[in-house]
Amino acid sequence: MTDQPMDESDALRREAPIDAAMRGAVIAGVIPDQSPRVIKEAAHYAALLGAPLVVTHVDVTRFVTYEDPEGYVHSAPVDINVQAGEGELEAVRNAAETHLANAGITWEVRQLVGDPALAIKHLAEKIDAKLIVVGTRRRGFGESIREFFTGSVAARLSHRQHRPILVIPQEEPLRDDEAFPEVEG
Repeated sequence: MTDQPMDESDALRREAPIDAAMRGAVIAGVIPDQSPRVIKEAAHYAALLGAPLVVTHVDVTRFVTYEDPEGYVHSAPVDINVQAGEGELEAVRNAAETHLANAGITWEVRQLVGDPALAIKHLAEKIDAKLIVVGTRRRGFGESIREFFTGSVAARLSHRQHRPILVIPQEEPLRDDEAFPEVEG
């Protein structure tokens, strides 16, 4: 072991090749059946920044057990139905292929596991992302309950890391006099 500090090129050589290729990327947090605006806006900003795009889906039915020195994340299911997460990843991959076919940027789809805000934060740190793009939550009682327990991914990201976050509306905006669905009588 040496007492000399590693320079940036040493650190890059030790990274997993896939992470090095995506260094400085824009990250898009995507869920199945989400508005295509999230992927399209993320691609637009990646092009403006001259950066690659990493389209991520976070499988919340799995959790990280450990990450080995080569950067491979080992995970375990919360329940036995692991095919739900695989189906969601396939839907996200299909959406990315559809909307990025002629985008003119380098992109990849990656599955993360665990808590969405923490998983995206960890990836952003790992690849030194330039920007994180996420969508707003859908309206409706079920989404309101989910957000009550887990919180907004965008808000949680904004308090846990220093990168800019772009939040893309998924639906038509509420009128100024319109209440959120969870507080309507």
